[in-house]
Amino acid sequence: MQAHRGGTVRVVAKSAGGTIDPQINYAPLYWSYYGGVYDGLVTFRKAGGTDSLTIVADLAEAMPSVENAGKTYVFKLRKGIKFSNGKDLTTDDVVASFQRIFKVSSPTSGTWYKDIVGADACLAKPADCTLDGGVVADKSKWTITINLTAPDGEFLDKLSMPHASILPAETVGKDVGIDPIPGTGPYAFESYDPNKALIWARNPHFKEWSVEAQPDGYADRFELRFGLTADAQVNAIINDQADVMFDQPPASRLAELGTRFPTQVHLDPQLAFWYLPLNVNLAPFDNLKARQALAHAIDLKAVVNFFGGRNLATPTCQILPPGMQGYKPFCLHTKDPGSKWTAPDLEKAKQLVDESGTKGQTVTILTEDGEISRNIGSYLQSVLNQIGYNANIKSISGNIHYGYIQNTSNKVQISVTQWYADYPAASDFLNVLLGCGSFREGSDSSPNISGFCDKDLQAQMDKALALGITDQAGELWAAIDQGMMKQVPLIPLFNPKQVTLVSKRMGNFQFSKATNTWAYTLGWVR
Repeated sequence: MQAHRGGTVRVVAKSAGGTIDPQINYAPLYWSYYGGVYDGLVTFRKAGGTDSLTIVADLAEAMPSVENAGKTYVFKLRKGIKFSNGKDLTTDDVVASFQRIFKVSSPTSGTWYKDIVGADACLAKPADCTLDGGVVADKSKWTITINLTAPDGEFLDKLSMPHASILPAETVGKDVGIDPIPGTGPYAFESYDPNKALIWARNPHFKEWSVEAQPDGYADRFELRFGLTADAQVNAIINDQADVMFDQPPASRLAELGTRFPTQVHLDPQLAFWYLPLNVNLAPFDNLKARQALAHAIDLKAVVNFFGGRNLATPTCQILPPGMQGYKPFCLHTKDPGSKWTAPDLEKAKQLVDESGTKGQTVTILTEDGEISRNIGSYLQSVLNQIGYNANIKSISGNIHYGYIQNTSNKVQISVTQWYADYPAASDFLNVLLGCGSFREGSDSSPNISGFCDKDLQAQMDKALALGITDQAGELWAAIDQGMMKQVPLIPLFNPKQVTLVSKRMGNFQFSKATNTWAYTLGWVR
């Protein structure tokens, strides 16, 4: 460890990722880095590849005892841990942090944490949340007991997520915006200017308690700079002005990078997909035939080429990605429906538009201002015009795009976005993106961007969740995936691979399958 210790890692990105609040933010950029700043009771092992899929004890001394037929979890809290402001961690901080998930209306409070006893009252009146009987501390024994209303086979996965970060009890019950909250990890956020940079450095009060859960980290400091196009990020790394780029290299640079800098390029499959949320509560996509029409019309091969071709992305017609529980390949909206996408069917699409009665309506596509999203948006505009709509495109900053398209007040009809697994479970795609509890009108934290809620499919998802990681649950998730795509609340495009370009001085780069991101506390700079 000592041989590689020290130095500053320079990270570059096109734009900032919104609020710095770990219980509110739901953008991949900061989720990549919360893991070395904040801790939960448990976490995914800090490792690369499949080793990262194991959940280990973090702020808890050991994995919890599970009682009451899977409805009660008892954790023993570690002693001697301090926050980066010097304050001792206590059971009060844990209780307050779980209450805060609801007080700030965390995007997953209505899905991941809704089964905690008392959550119903917290969802109804967030400001008054107590989780009475749900999260109970015994200060003398240093234990935290969490009681659920029903067994949840994925509860430990959910507790391993940044939204379940344990924060100081006095943290305000609202979005902190750009003001960093103290954490318990090896690093602490120093400053954040969304127009310039996010800086984090060693937490002076950190002492390693578990190398699996929270290794001490090699680098002393990280500087994440904003405002560079993907092309400029590539140049910065080639010219040794940066060490890691967050955004994908432009498709036009991939051949050059593979030829000239092969040892600096990392290619890792992701549990993720790019997709088009269709607002099922606004015309024309409140009409099923209009949604089906667009799904039939899109040439997925063309869209994959915008991302860099078949080496970097695979066309998909479904929500669950390969490797996920319940994944069974199928494609309903294509020239020859079957197990995979074959070709677009424009005649079928035009027929469906005619039958829908929506022909001639105006459609505005909202994209972020990155090259890939803009190219996909321009292509969609031509497709929509071709099948009978009057389409236009609007591009906004990536810094605000994800929150903007979630908020019903902005009346977004269709957008281009991506979803990366929070943890490796089918529900994290189907229930989070299309579950009734994920939809909040007028909120920037509403991951069900389509505004879709089907009571029958929701009942099936609740049943599958209760079954946990079983073959029966897998069969159910596969059926739900098909059931969702019959309704077409969104149009899947492709499953991507992550291309990460790093500098010559970057060592021990490892990609975590559990979190779909770089395990940055394991990396060093020479």
